[in-house]
Amino acid sequence: MDANFFDLSDETPVYVISVAAQLSGLHPQTLRQYDRLGLVSPGRTAGRGRLYSTRDIVLLREVQRLSQEEGINLAGIKRILELETENLRLRDELNRVATELKLIRALVRYELPPS
Repeated sequence: MDANFFDLSDETPVYVISVAAQLSGLHPQTLRQYDRLGLVSPGRTAGRGRLYSTRDIVLLREVQRLSQEEGINLAGIKRILELETENLRLRDELNRVATELKLIRALVRYELPPS
């Protein structure tokens, strides 16, 4: 057996809906509703059953927290999640550009003759 066979990431979908419901503290029908609304996107089995990752479970708990504790409706939660995803993407892009800029500055310094 491969040594990495059980090396699963937080993104690996492994939990069936009943287990995901228990771990998230939500009813399975709520998980189905959140999937239909696009709040969470679980993986699928060959038979089209839902499989949830650890990351999905954390996301489900956050959706529940925003709804119950903060009083935000599901449309608002969806928008918050979209903005958080975009924020992460932009931070990654900013870091990539900053790294490229450092490299360019280092190359320019190296190639310019001393004044």
